[in-house]
Amino acid sequence: MLKNCGRKLLLSLMGATLTCLLVLVVDQQRRQVVEVVPAEGSDPSIPLVVESSPAAAVEQHKTGQDVPSGKSFSAYFNKLTRVRRDVEQVATPTSGGAQGATKPPVEDITPKDIFIAVKTTMKFHRSRMDLLMDTWISRNKEQTFIFTDGEDEELQKRTGNVISTNCSAAHSRQALSCKMAVEYDKFIESSMKWFCHVDDDNYVNIRTLVKLLSRYSHTNDVYIGKPSLDRPIQATERISENKMRPVNFWFATGGAGFCISRGLALKMSPWASGGHFMSTAEKIRLPDDCTIGYIIESVLGVPLIRSSLFHSHLENLQQVHQSEIQNQVTLSYGMFENKRNAIIMKGAFSIEEDPSRFRSIHCLLYPDTPWCPQNRTY
Repeated sequence: MLKNCGRKLLLSLMGATLTCLLVLVVDQQRRQVVEVVPAEGSDPSIPLVVESSPAAAVEQHKTGQDVPSGKSFSAYFNKLTRVRRDVEQVATPTSGGAQGATKPPVEDITPKDIFIAVKTTMKFHRSRMDLLMDTWISRNKEQTFIFTDGEDEELQKRTGNVISTNCSAAHSRQALSCKMAVEYDKFIESSMKWFCHVDDDNYVNIRTLVKLLSRYSHTNDVYIGKPSLDRPIQATERISENKMRPVNFWFATGGAGFCISRGLALKMSPWASGGHFMSTAEKIRLPDDCTIGYIIESVLGVPLIRSSLFHSHLENLQQVHQSEIQNQVTLSYGMFENKRNAIIMKGAFSIEEDPSRFRSIHCLLYPDTPWCPQNRTY
């Protein structure tokens, strides 16, 4: 009887030992996924999470799926948080603090290195484009290109960079993709290092944009912006006449603006240049910004770098504090949940005079503008 008890005890100990070894092996493998330390001199623009999609890995953590339990959960969480922080430190401009000192620019660029494409339509030339021409475009005419669907002599007099796309004025996915195709081709024809797309309801803070893009090399694969969804979009890709397959990918919403490095834009050429963008958009039957995400994430396998510095009318803009305005890349205005949606700030103009708050924002950033009230505290 004692012998039987001894055998059972020995078998139990052996089983427990094997279980512990297996747990340690699995835990070590998970640590290896997260513990990615860049070598000295390596390119800081490369995300540090080793996954097929870094964005998906972060989302996976948010939803609590496939995360280790117990002590390994704590280690996994801490390391994943550290990885996200490292990526954000590279992506977020700083105002000269300790973080800015440890993350020097990867590449010195100026506004002239950035091709800014503004998508608009004829019916918004007076109500929207005149406002942009009075504010941020007035200081950045040389590198800002306006893509529209009609001839406008008045707008043409204010800037020579008005491009009539010959696309429909409709707000359909085909018309939107048509304009994006022209934007892409015009950028490729230029010698500029960065392509940035915005809409006609965006205010672009060029100073912060330059700081942001200087954290990356324009020859690397960089796609940066803000998603409008909290998960990858799901679509169906047409492979042949009778064959389809599901695809899912992240995309940066065009309503907040996004930027693409020249190195990545050149790789997009087989699916985006010379009319190919339209046919690619038809394959997935989605609008222009979704098609950009599809080409970059799904076809080329380059992950979106998410930045909270881009803003669209699809979010609650009242959550952007006045003290943080100068640190943002883009701002917007419009309607949100059937209410007026704009930055709340004490500005140079009343809400009635400046419902978008763009004039007040411009005077905050550029108080030397001739039409800004002088001796005004913002």
